[in-house]
This record gives sequence, structure tokens and C-alpha cells, in this order.
Amino acid sequence: MTFSQDDPRDEGARPAGPAAAGDPPPPATTQVGVPPTTSPTGEADESGAQAVEQDFDALLADAQREKEEYLDLARRTKADFENFRKRVASDVQAAQARGKSEVAREVIEAVDNLERALEAADGDGELSSGVEMVLNGLRETLKRHGIEAVDPKGEKFDPNQHEALSTMPAEGTEGGVVVEVMQKGYRLGEQLIRPARVVVSA
Repeated sequence: MTFSQDDPRDEGARPAGPAAAGDPPPPATTQVGVPPTTSPTGEADESGAQAVEQDFDALLADAQREKEEYLDLARRTKADFENFRKRVASDVQAAQARGKSEVAREVIEAVDNLERALEAADGDGELSSGVEMVLNGLRETLKRHGIEAVDPKGEKFDPNQHEALSTMPAEGTEGGVVVEVMQKGYRLGEQLIRPARVVVSA
């Protein structure tokens, strides 16, 4: 039996050989388990480097923020400590001034008594010299501790500094002037220990 040249059954009998012109290309084959290769431009490596750089920048920003927080805390702690130190120093100074004032008041009373005794001695040389020696010693003690006597005679009357015992007319003097000091005042720096007791012109 003969087949015609156009019989499709002849195709199976063709010998293997190079594909004839016009035949479709064979399907591409892939190997299982072989990863795809990166492109020659290295895009995968660049994206990885960018990710690492972004992580580093984030860590650096966090570290910088923490550093600023710690510095701010240190500055506030230092300021609080300075305020505390100044407050303690001020309290200590005020306590010392109060202690001096309390002692000064007792010494001042002794000074007042000695001054009255000196006036009462009235020319008794031996008694006067003894009283005056003690009186000068107490005055020097007060002075060493910054305590000064206040004698406002001739000054304008100040109710914050003076205690008016009475008023009296004084010729040639305007009203409100201290014309006589009955008892001297004392002060420690800006602190008034005792006001001066005075007579004021009417």
C-alpha cells in the first residue's frame, strides 16, 4: 500500500533532524531549584544597601533624641540643685541673723542699763571709768557682729524706723522731725532690731 505525499501519517516517519524552516521553536525548559539570577545592574544589592542605610539613620536619630532628653534632664537637675543650694544658704543666713538679733537684744538691754548708770554716776570718776570700760567693751562686741546704733536726731520721722513717744513744738523746725532721742535704735544690716524711741516736732 502506498501513501500519498500529503498524507499526515508520513510525518511520524520523518527522521529526526534540524527543524525545517517555518517550524515553531521548541518550548523553553527550566531547571527546578535554581534561583533567578539578578540583573546585571545589581538592583537587588542596591535595595538591600538602602534598607541598611535607612535602619542606620533611624537608629542614629533615636540615639540623638535620647541624648537630647538626657542632656535636658541633666540641665534641669543642675538648675534644681542650684536653686536648692541657694535656698539652703539663704535659710542658713537668715537663721544666723535671727540668732544674732536675739543675742543682740539682750546685750542692748545691758548697754542701756550701763548708759543710765553712767549718767547717774555724775562725776564719780572711779565709778564712771569702770562703767564706761564695760560699756565700751559691749559696744565693740556689737560692732564686730555688724550691729550698729541708730541715732536719728534731726531726721524726718519714719514710722517704719522710729517709735514716736510724744510730739512737741520746736521753734525753727518744721513738723515731723525728730527733735529728741529718748532711746537709740539698733540695726543689723538692713534688719531693724529695735526702733529708736523719739520725740517729734509738732
